[in-house]
Amino acid sequence: MKLTGFELRVIEMPLVSPFRTSFGVQTVREALVVRAVTDEAEGWGEGVAMNDPLYSSEYVEASVDVITRFLLPALAQVEHLDSGGVAPALAKFKGHRMSKAAVELAILDAELRASGVPLSRELGAVRDRVDCGVSVGIMDSIPELLDAVGGYLDEGYVRIKLKIEPGWDIDPVRAVRERFGDDVLLQVDANTAYHRGDARHLAKLDPFDLLLIEQPLDEEDLLGHAQLAKAITTPVCLDESIVSARAAADAIALGACSIVNIKPGRVGGYLEARRIHDVCVANDIPVWCGGMLETGIGRAANVALAALPGFTLPGDTSGSGRYYARDITEPFVVEDGTLAVPTGPGIGVTPDADALDAVTVRTEWITF
Repeated sequence: MKLTGFELRVIEMPLVSPFRTSFGVQTVREALVVRAVTDEAEGWGEGVAMNDPLYSSEYVEASVDVITRFLLPALAQVEHLDSGGVAPALAKFKGHRMSKAAVELAILDAELRASGVPLSRELGAVRDRVDCGVSVGIMDSIPELLDAVGGYLDEGYVRIKLKIEPGWDIDPVRAVRERFGDDVLLQVDANTAYHRGDARHLAKLDPFDLLLIEQPLDEEDLLGHAQLAKAITTPVCLDESIVSARAAADAIALGACSIVNIKPGRVGGYLEARRIHDVCVANDIPVWCGGMLETGIGRAANVALAALPGFTLPGDTSGSGRYYARDITEPFVVEDGTLAVPTGPGIGVTPDADALDAVTVRTEWITF
């Protein structure tokens, strides 16, 4: 397969409601949509970097720059390009995993569309539907939080994740447990908001029978997570710390986590995500698929990944309506607490041209 052209679109997707985490508030999701044109087929990908380097060191404009100046010229030199060759061809460029993931997905999608193979089958999926969890941002008040959680439960979501930060942790969790009971699958996500000295405070979450606490400490502090895991009974899950299969193996060996959140963009793509899945399965570590407020492009690929056998916990695979009034693909709709795994070739969805144009703020087209 030969890469003949590549399109990058910076898009702005208004959120149906503000989404607040420990690192800021989003009202619009700025993202990068890419299209790979090859001599065999076209494929789509999505860059999940945010508009500011807050969740990670990457951000949208940097993704555009590194893809156009470095990644694409390197791939253009590959005579017989396939998806498995993308990561090796780009390995000399340090970091920029979200940018690499976007490019790899577009090429993988083109490759699979050309051969008529769904992404789910290529990755090794064993389910045709996946359980849906939902991520609930930090709210202005507990009554507002309870209304939001109640609404999501009414929509059929089978797991609730609460974003937390110092000052918004114990009381919100207690309120949700008291209102909705112990049968609700409940977990919390700190997005690195705490420090080693907060172990005694975080232990106050133990009585609430949480599925897990996600990334409580800095992403580079594996030792601190290992120490925290011994100090609390709530299972520790790592997110930002897991950037590769090697990082996952190291974290597991250190006892820094007993659960892993796999985000394909964060780890450099869906092929590396599958390798992390395999490492975790070999070590009896449950995994689940995280989300980055993806459009239908990234959501389709995430749902395919979440159908692999090791994904035994509900992920952040919400319906499109959780974040967007109008998606750029056919919307993903929650039915009986699940989403259907796309069955078409590649990622199984294609953007609606009008919907995509409506949210596009800038386009770049590169030919080879």
